[in-house]
Order: sequence, then C-alpha cells, then structure tokens
Amino acid sequence: MLQRLLIDDLRAWRREPTRKPLLLDGARQVGKTWLIDRIFGPREFRAVHRFDFRREPGLERLFAESLDPRTVLSNLELHVDAGIDVERDLVFFDEVGECQPAVDALKYFAEALPRAFVCASGSNVGLLDSFPVGSVRQLEMFPLCFEEFLMAAGRPRLLQAFRERRRGEAVHLQLWPLLLDYYFVGGMPEAVSHWFETAGSIRGRAEGVARIHRELVAGYRRDFGKYAGKLHAQHIDAVFSNVPRQLAASEDGSVRRFRFRNAIERKRRYRELRGPIDWLEAAKLVRKCYPVKDRPRVPLWAQARRNIFKLYLFDVGLLGHMLGLTYADQRSQDFSFKGYVAENFVQTELSARVSYPTFGWEQAQAEVEFLHRARDGAIVPVEVKSGGRTRARSLRSYLERYEPRRAIKLVGRPGGDGDGGVEMWPLYYAQHLRDL
Repeated sequence: MLQRLLIDDLRAWRREPTRKPLLLDGARQVGKTWLIDRIFGPREFRAVHRFDFRREPGLERLFAESLDPRTVLSNLELHVDAGIDVERDLVFFDEVGECQPAVDALKYFAEALPRAFVCASGSNVGLLDSFPVGSVRQLEMFPLCFEEFLMAAGRPRLLQAFRERRRGEAVHLQLWPLLLDYYFVGGMPEAVSHWFETAGSIRGRAEGVARIHRELVAGYRRDFGKYAGKLHAQHIDAVFSNVPRQLAASEDGSVRRFRFRNAIERKRRYRELRGPIDWLEAAKLVRKCYPVKDRPRVPLWAQARRNIFKLYLFDVGLLGHMLGLTYADQRSQDFSFKGYVAENFVQTELSARVSYPTFGWEQAQAEVEFLHRARDGAIVPVEVKSGGRTRARSLRSYLERYEPRRAIKLVGRPGGDGDGGVEMWPLYYAQHLRDL
C-alpha cells in the first residue's frame, strides 16, 4: 500500500482543537480520494461518510433547502440513513468542485461548527466560479515525489540514507538507478503501484506503466471537453501537447521560455494563449517557472513578468510518455533533450516539497535554471546538469556578477565540492533544498 507524506498534514489538522474544513486540491488521479477514504479516514475516525458529487450528481439537491450546516447535516443523514457525529466522524465531500453549493457550504461549516471534521477534495477546484477564500484549510496533493517513490520501493535503509542526504559511490549506485526508474514511471499512484507490485519481467512491467500513462493522458484530454467546451478544449489540448514538443526541440541545456508562436495556429501572443495556459495551470497539469533578469532580489515576484515563463508538465513520467521515451531510453539517457527531463524532475520536486511557483535567472545568453530562497533570506542559484559533465558557464557568469554566499549544482553523480566553492549535489537530492 502506497504511503504518502501528506498524511502528516492531515493528522495535524485532525489534532487542532478547532478547525476550518480541509480542502485537498490536486490534479485528477493523484490519489486524493484514496488517501482520505482509505487511509486517513479509517485510521483516525469512528466512521467516514463519503459523498461523491461526480458519481452522484443528484446530491446537489441536499443543499437546495439551505446552506446552514445543521440543515445540510440533517439532509446528509437522511441520505445515508445513519447518524453523523461531526466531532467523531469525518464528513467527506469528494469531487466537491462538481457541486458549487457544497463548496459554498464549507464557509458556513467554518463559522458555525468549528469543531466538526469536514474534509473535501477536488480536481477542478481552480476552475470554480467562486471559492470560500479564508474559510478553508487548503492543501495540495501532488504525484508521488521521489522520496515517496523510495518509500514504495520498500528499501528502508536506502530511504534513511536518502533522508540523511548521505554521499558516496555506495549510495549513488543504489539511488541513481532508482531515479532513472522514476523518470520513466513518474509519480502517478496507479503507475507506481503497478511498477512495484506487479510480478514479471521488466519489459512486462514497463508495458503496463506505458498503458497506464496512455490512459491517464486520454482521460485528461476528455476532461478538456467536459470542463472547457469544445472549441476551448481544442486550444487547451494544443497547448498541453505543445509543452513536451517544445521540450523535445531543446538540446541538452537549459529549457527555454515557452514560445507562444505555433502552439495554436494563427495565435502568436501571450494574451491569445493565456486562457488555455491558465486553465492547464488551474487544473494542476502544468507548472510555471519565471526567469528574472538582473540581480535577483526579494521578493522575486517583483521581477517576474506575467507573460514570460517556462512550462513544465506536472509529472515526469507522463512527460516521458508524451515524448515517446521508453524505459530503455530513460535508463541509457542517450537522447539529446535529457537535460529537460532532469529539469522537469527538479521542478516537480520543488513544487511538491519546497515551494511554488519557482523562479530562475537569465541574462543575455546565460541562464540558471532555478533560484531558491534559503531560510536566512539569501537567494541561492541552482544549476541543473543531467549527467556527470558539470561545466556551467551560465552559473559562472552569475557568480561573477553577484557573488552569492552559496551556489548549488545538481548533477548526475555523487556530488561533492565543485570549482569556486560551488556545492555539487546529486540530482535526486533536489527536494533537500528546503533544508537550507
């Protein structure tokens, strides 16, 4: 059974003396329902009362009379023909984005029943017309990060070495192959479960993962039409497909900013593609990284320009699938745009475990993939290199211009100290940037 780190946040919410309703957001199929209904709920509560608004659209009528929590609870009890003790049971509104009145009711639960345990999940929350800002505790669930992938691998000693950020060839010889596996499998729960729990040959397991990826991408494309309308869905699909296509055109260097020209026929500017791009980001299917110019300063948002960004897919395994990369390709790393795959991996690790949105730096022809703000406020440049070659003229340019106290290079080897005091970290330790 897959373990998820987010359960610690759910348990912390459970222990609060009073609380706002909790909303678990995230892309479809990342495991939101499973975590609440199968793991968190049964372990922490007397009973779980799940109301699935996608499966039962008629549930909306239970909110028609009033949004007062007591009236809503009374109607819910009638529907399940059972009593609901809101201080011992969990009320779970699944796919709450399918029912706007249920979303609106969360505000009144926060005000009238602060000791109640009310939890909601949704994959289209970012697309709603209105949302009770300030009245819910919002958490986002991501595909499994690399640490969770290691947890699924059932290697407790290796997991401990990862958490302690141990260096050396012995650790690298174990973690690097697993990172290449993660590049192929990604973090979607169904794919990870199949990879680790299915008996048989590597080839058979890889074919099963590829089938799961294919079905997931097809499901997302069906959602475009369901939630966006036919014409807008075509534009969303065009942008969605264009993200990996632009990446495949990159050489083994830093990813360039997203180019609007040719993403959709006869549309060349940001304002013409803003709708599809924003839709994909709201649905959690793409992630943005904003490159800043000149000397980075806090807040980095002040230097970011809304219409200049890099786009990454939310899962590195689905990226590889859309690029047509096989398991053998990922293991050999013998393709020209492997640097982009590594960079997309770092982006997803930062999004899930450090912070989002992310920022980078560019000046003339020089680019540093990411800028990380440490706990002491310092801005740390982070260079990404997919292999063992670690020459980085762009990072050197940044160091000469701004003389930061610290700089990190993520590389495909065990790491160590680089030239000029640059710290060399193996790529799989990207999430440990949060500890700086």
